[in-house]
Amino acid sequence: RVHGDNPLSYPHLKPSSMEHLKDWRVAAGVAAVGGLAIAGWNMCKKIHMGRAIFSKKWFSEFGVMWPGQAMCLEIDEVLFKGRSKFQDIMVFKSTTYGTVLVLDGVIQCTERDECAYQEMMAHLPLFAHPKPEKVLVIGGGDGGVLREIARHPGVKEIHICELDQMVIDVSKKYLGQLAQGYNDPRVKVFIQDGFAFMEKYTNTYDVVIVDSSDPVGPADVLFKEPFYMAMAGALRAGGMACTQGECMWLHQETITEVMRFSKKHFKSVDYAHISIPTYPSGTIGALVLSKGPDAKNPARTPDAKM
Repeated sequence: RVHGDNPLSYPHLKPSSMEHLKDWRVAAGVAAVGGLAIAGWNMCKKIHMGRAIFSKKWFSEFGVMWPGQAMCLEIDEVLFKGRSKFQDIMVFKSTTYGTVLVLDGVIQCTERDECAYQEMMAHLPLFAHPKPEKVLVIGGGDGGVLREIARHPGVKEIHICELDQMVIDVSKKYLGQLAQGYNDPRVKVFIQDGFAFMEKYTNTYDVVIVDSSDPVGPADVLFKEPFYMAMAGALRAGGMACTQGECMWLHQETITEVMRFSKKHFKSVDYAHISIPTYPSGTIGALVLSKGPDAKNPARTPDAKM
């Protein structure tokens, strides 16, 4: 409780004690300012790395694609930290969202809300197709999209092309809820660049799902017209595709541009909105593209078992 510097505010203290009190208050003020400066310096260093952990208890997601904002999660335990040939990989157990997968400082999925993204990415194109039998996933190394595709008994082959083997290995060890998708016997894994893989196939797949990271670094090519042209070529007649479509609150220019050139190669192009708390601004999009009927009128519906 602060009384001011008037000695009358401390009638029980002698003048000599008052001098000590003043010295103590000055020292406390200096210590507080110094502490804030040190904390600020440490925070800046970690923000520059693309993520921040406050007091070793908080993870904060800073990124060039969502300037001026960050998603924070309280850390219960860090389960894995490492670097593959391509990126930094971190897995931690949070206090409220379960286990969290982070690539290059960006949250990829959490156990609590991953279903919102995986289900939309998989089921929108699959139910829009009358008879999907052969499906390709580009990216999606955590296995969540595979899990959802495997719910469709009519699908005969599921191929996944993931660039980073370590993402698959880490997901199988720490994210079994998602990685159970790899247990389906219809799944075949290819470890290589997704764009190069798809260019080799023509008129091969009924559905292509692109579960990519943001258009920064190696993933940037997945948001360019040549990739969408190759994807259209890899699809059979009437084929469907679904790609990670970014956030409508943050990336309108990117979304507009991708939709513009996609219309050259697909009969219909639609944007679906997904609500998911741990993605920037609490939303993410899915671009649903078709060489036949659009996805607004599903060709099939889930059965009671699904």
